[in-house]
Amino acid sequence: MSINASYAVFGLGRYGRAVAKELVRNGVEVLAVDIDEERVNNAIADIPYCKCADITDLEVLKRLGIANVDVVIIAMATNLEASVMAVMLCKEIGVKTVIAKCSNETNCRILSKVGADRTVLPENESGIRLAKNLLSSGFVDIMDLSKDVSMIELDIRQEWIGKNLIELNLRQRYGINVVAIIQGENVCTNIDPAKALESSMRLIVIANPEKLKKLK
Repeated sequence: MSINASYAVFGLGRYGRAVAKELVRNGVEVLAVDIDEERVNNAIADIPYCKCADITDLEVLKRLGIANVDVVIIAMATNLEASVMAVMLCKEIGVKTVIAKCSNETNCRILSKVGADRTVLPENESGIRLAKNLLSSGFVDIMDLSKDVSMIELDIRQEWIGKNLIELNLRQRYGINVVAIIQGENVCTNIDPAKALESSMRLIVIANPEKLKKLK
């Protein structure tokens, strides 16, 4: 995804609010929805577009314009029934990407089966980290090591295929350091910089987040 995509967050508990706030902080327009009016009122200072509504009602979703949203994050892990309904209805009205927060692995499997394109466990991925991943187009994953340093799993770009790391000179061009190459189940940290990159590979790199913006 990217900053140009449209987003909606269902559920304004701690996780959902963190996702929505991080998206807003990065200049994204986000529609946040919760059935609890108090949660909506508490969040509106940080998330301008908040609605109190029942996201398990198809007509409500249509009135909110959810069919026109690119990504819906369903952050109601404690209410599996509502999460299942929300996933199914979002896919029914044509939402391209539905991400569902889960409370355990079993719920992840259930939500995947009913249509969730991606599931997340909060103990593995924080709300802020999820938002950063969504906004970092082309990055498979982001993990902040500190305020100034991030580790990223990066897909091989089309224009990099067939070239090696010496030719690409990524450190000079983008200020990033390649620390490993993943191909299939193999993770290679003893990197041969003269080896041509393949489309099936992924890079693990370390860089300053600001410098990574050059790759977007």
